[in-house]
Amino acid sequence: MPTRTRWEGPRTVTDRLILGIESSCDETGVGIVRLGPDGALELLADEVASSVEEHARFGGVVPEVASRAHLEAMVPTMRRAVEQAGIELSDVHSIAVTAGPGLAGALLVGVSAAKAYAAALGKPLYGVNHLAGHVAADTLQHGPLPQRCVALLVSGGHSQLLLIEGLADKITEIGSTVDDAAGEAYDKVARLLDLPYPGGPPIDKLAKRGNGCAIAFPRGLTGPRDSKYDFSFSGLKTSVARWVERKERAGEEVPLADVAASFQEAVADVLTAKAIRACKDLGVDTLVISGGVAANSRLSGLAAQRCAEAGIELRVPRPRLCTDNGAMIAALGAHLVAAGAEPSRMDLSTTPGLPVGTIQIV
Repeated sequence: MPTRTRWEGPRTVTDRLILGIESSCDETGVGIVRLGPDGALELLADEVASSVEEHARFGGVVPEVASRAHLEAMVPTMRRAVEQAGIELSDVHSIAVTAGPGLAGALLVGVSAAKAYAAALGKPLYGVNHLAGHVAADTLQHGPLPQRCVALLVSGGHSQLLLIEGLADKITEIGSTVDDAAGEAYDKVARLLDLPYPGGPPIDKLAKRGNGCAIAFPRGLTGPRDSKYDFSFSGLKTSVARWVERKERAGEEVPLADVAASFQEAVADVLTAKAIRACKDLGVDTLVISGGVAANSRLSGLAAQRCAEAGIELRVPRPRLCTDNGAMIAALGAHLVAAGAEPSRMDLSTTPGLPVGTIQIV
């Protein structure tokens, strides 16, 4: 994205700039989008400061470390975003911020910052849902969503199937994770294989050298009496651990690449099969895959193959937009502004367990 040296002003008098702040986990994100009079979005800035390296030695996110990192990164990240967009903060029309779900302390940092900016600038504030933001991120790359679509949201803490009938007003959860989300399973299997945290990228890289059909790992919740749309990856994680333990007890070499590839195949198989089933059952012809795990090469590849076979359009944002970022929050805020939604109250509270159907906290 080219760096702008100055704000050239709105293209029309109805153009509006929406600023988004994200701090739900271990990324401090600030994004700025331009909302045109026709509802079109243009991404002007997307700055992210990650604290993942500070958590790596613990093998997972430490809430206290994440909160402190957000405090240190918020102002510098905001300054970079404003500079990248070539604007003044006073040019902003509205401020959107992740109010949930997420880590309580981390959310509090972002919401407190958003309130301070909104109060100082006299701008309306929108407390929005992090998960809905992941879906909104796709509109920054592929334009408006169709009237009805299915979204497969796959991240470190969430594996969900959503029916989207309006990003600003109607998102219905039709399936979710009953234990470990896909991203959690990746992290735990990576630890088992002595791979770095977070586990998604190193497993994906290792899997490319292996055979995904080498080991028949189980596909959770795929039996005839199981939930059609829910997910379970705890059993898969345990199966991988037991398979590796048996090899090690027998004194045999563990084929790490085959283990990674077979594990990844099992995850992608279940996720894509259930997503395609949901599209068919609901009469929807567009599938959006979003969230950090959406950047996984096997998931996107298998989804593309199965969507093509089923006549379903597949939309996957570029990897930068899949991970946590402020741009997706700005995009969701822009959808709310365009829909004429009332701003949130200035005494807005964070909600760590905010359900995906609650798109905005008023």
